[in-house]
Amino acid sequence: MTLPNIQTNRANLNNYGSGSYLASDVTVLLDIVDKDAVADVPVSQKEALIQSGQRHYSDMLTLEQAPTAMHEELYQQALAQGGKRAATDIARLAHTLHHVFCHDVSDEHPLVLISLVRAGLPIGVLLQRALSDTDSSYHLPSIHYGISIIRDRGLDPVALQMLLDAYPNSPIVFVDGWTGKGAIYKELARSLETFSDPIHTSFANIFHQGADVIPLLTLADPAGVAWLAASAEDWLIPSGLLNSTVSGLISRSLYTEPSSGLHRSVFYEDLIDADHSLAFIDHVDAARRSLTMLPEHLPTYQQPRYQTAALIDALATDYDITNRNRIKPTIAEATRAILRRDPERILLATAAHPDTALLRHLCAQRGITIEVLGDKIHPYQAITLIKQRAKDS
Repeated sequence: MTLPNIQTNRANLNNYGSGSYLASDVTVLLDIVDKDAVADVPVSQKEALIQSGQRHYSDMLTLEQAPTAMHEELYQQALAQGGKRAATDIARLAHTLHHVFCHDVSDEHPLVLISLVRAGLPIGVLLQRALSDTDSSYHLPSIHYGISIIRDRGLDPVALQMLLDAYPNSPIVFVDGWTGKGAIYKELARSLETFSDPIHTSFANIFHQGADVIPLLTLADPAGVAWLAASAEDWLIPSGLLNSTVSGLISRSLYTEPSSGLHRSVFYEDLIDADHSLAFIDHVDAARRSLTMLPEHLPTYQQPRYQTAALIDALATDYDITNRNRIKPTIAEATRAILRRDPERILLATAAHPDTALLRHLCAQRGITIEVLGDKIHPYQAITLIKQRAKDS
């Protein structure tokens, strides 16, 4: 792999933006391109190109539209319903990070939070706010960046190397919103293999918890692959219901060959009036600061447990699916798949669970089949099966 000759120090990183977040919240290491320079591919056409192998999903975008009034209403309900839980989970995660790293970091060598764009961004921003809170018991020197990871193509190696150059003596923790099947965990692990030799100069930055431990943190970990997670439940994480308008107005990332620079993204300037990114952060962060109970330590795991692998295998058999990428578990992934992909059907654990209201609304709008399977899909509340547009391979 050939990387561009980029000599990075911390000052150089200030040249990158933060989307619609505050500069103190995050620096996003993406090459922001104009949306007019990106082909706007309709969902059905994109699906056929992806499944036939003619194009990779990270080479195309279906440009986002503003959420509908019903979508907005359901997001607000989710925020009212789950805001305090998110705040409590963030406090517990921050408390655990403080416990693990308080003796290993300093203002000069802060903990480096690397959020995986996009779902990790809101969670990383909330964690950065929590760790920066000098009035809390878990204050910890930290800095937060967002970089791209793409299934089948990996973590952006250019962005990662920039951070390793700028923070050579800092531990790194990767942040995502939730886990579905564990595919992004595997992609992350594969991308980090080159650093896994103990004699590698950056080994200690990444493998600070052990030679085989990928330091991935998530808010929810149904798949059982994270090193640290607030829970293993599939619950209605409010930020999982929206796309760019809760993720700094940043699009899903587009692949760039490492020799050509950073992965690319579009900034949706036309959606500014619909943006909830900062409001979401402010709402949950205020709830965290109002908590009165001392947060508890969370467990950490040295190895992935792959708690749902057998379930995914069973679903693939039951629905004659050989390409596991067509299976999108968790409320968040199931919702995003309906908005961005071409779904065949939705599997629900419960017919009328409040956490799946948006999913059921979208299904009614588009005439998508719903099957209620109860505990058969536990621990997931919802799973979207993508429509087959080409022969699975």
